[in-house]
Amino acid sequence: MTRKYFGTDGVRGRVGITPITPDFVMRLGYAAGKVLAQAESAAVKPIVLIGKDTRVSGYMLEAALEAGFAAAGVDVMLAGPMPTPAIAYLTRALRLSSGVVISASHNPYEDNGIKFFSSQGNKLLDTVEKAIEAALDFPMDCVMSDKLGKAKRLDDAAGRYIEFCKSTFPNEFDLRGLTIVVDSAHGAAYHIASFVFHELGAEVISIGNQPNGFNINDGFGATAPDALVRAVRSNRADIGIALDGDADRLLMVDAGGRIYNGDELLYVMVKDRMKTRQVKGVVGTLMTNMALEVAFNQMGVEFARAKVGDRYVLEMMRERGWDLGGEGSGHLLCLDKHTTGDGIVSALQVLSALKRYGQTLAELTADIALYPQTLINVTVSAGFDWQKNPAILAEKEAVEHELDDNGRVLIRASGTEPLIRVMVEAKDVEQALAMARRIADKVKL
Repeated sequence: MTRKYFGTDGVRGRVGITPITPDFVMRLGYAAGKVLAQAESAAVKPIVLIGKDTRVSGYMLEAALEAGFAAAGVDVMLAGPMPTPAIAYLTRALRLSSGVVISASHNPYEDNGIKFFSSQGNKLLDTVEKAIEAALDFPMDCVMSDKLGKAKRLDDAAGRYIEFCKSTFPNEFDLRGLTIVVDSAHGAAYHIASFVFHELGAEVISIGNQPNGFNINDGFGATAPDALVRAVRSNRADIGIALDGDADRLLMVDAGGRIYNGDELLYVMVKDRMKTRQVKGVVGTLMTNMALEVAFNQMGVEFARAKVGDRYVLEMMRERGWDLGGEGSGHLLCLDKHTTGDGIVSALQVLSALKRYGQTLAELTADIALYPQTLINVTVSAGFDWQKNPAILAEKEAVEHELDDNGRVLIRASGTEPLIRVMVEAKDVEQALAMARRIADKVKL
């Protein structure tokens, strides 16, 4: 069955355009509620936790979801603005039927989305998402009045989650003596992230913590780290932490203003784990820098690549029984700490490495130099299949032969736009650029 509404991270789009409209979201809540009700025993009434980020459209979509669940006979707990990983944690900790997050992550405020978590704090199985989509094909109904769902606020959601985040930091360490700038992207962690680091002893300077419904990810956060760089430098801070709108993505900045992406932070986390135990394997993506693969092989750590998207990284980690994985974009996964990617928890793992080694980020990453990557997007006609084009295949093979073991070529079609993405990775930046252009020119023909 082909997915009609669900993508790799729930249902997402521009507000006011199907599927992100109040009527559709109400039907989505009803359909999800019916599927959940069927999964529960007759004696147990399903309870769903709903959280959201700080977009102005969250109020409308929260009300629509609540109405849909209530019509299906599902009780609702409302957490208000909360990070996506917080809803995953609270759903599991409170033994609820499911968690729902209203967020479009790092997208601008005009977008929004709905994503679901299972009772165990995991993303829904494909079979469950397909069951919800199938239920959407039927008209929306309503249970009898005595079976309607009710709603209540979860007033201590932030406090519970703050304590959970702190519990993932080693007991033998604290953050005293560190000055940390925390950028919450005017998003869901605006009232949470700074408290976590402050309560562990750090002096915290907060930016991107004044949401107004329209400024989420706007010039702040992991997708716009320049504000964090300036703040770290002007405050002479030791380190900077940038989250995205729903706080599942992380970038960090050192005292000199250098930005560290997800690949480098994943390397630090693996290096730290190796200090106390053997790391069996790590999952990256097709876009993960080749320098990590080389470094992990030298460390005796197996490395595997999943398709781009934290969903696929997570799936492969579970299949192989590995704890660590992530993407260069800053989606990092520590399954020995949480069931899903969590920017705050990941930052704490990096900070624990700094404490354990007594080194800075620059010193901890001095033994790994990322290969330059060049990415070129080429517009193509709908349905274009580059794998059936002899000229592209021949040029790709030629470039790979020239690179030998000193680089990589990746060509892939965009899943959302009529684009072919050409990426070349090499030890020399000019070589990477020239080779990517050679392949891209063949795609244009």
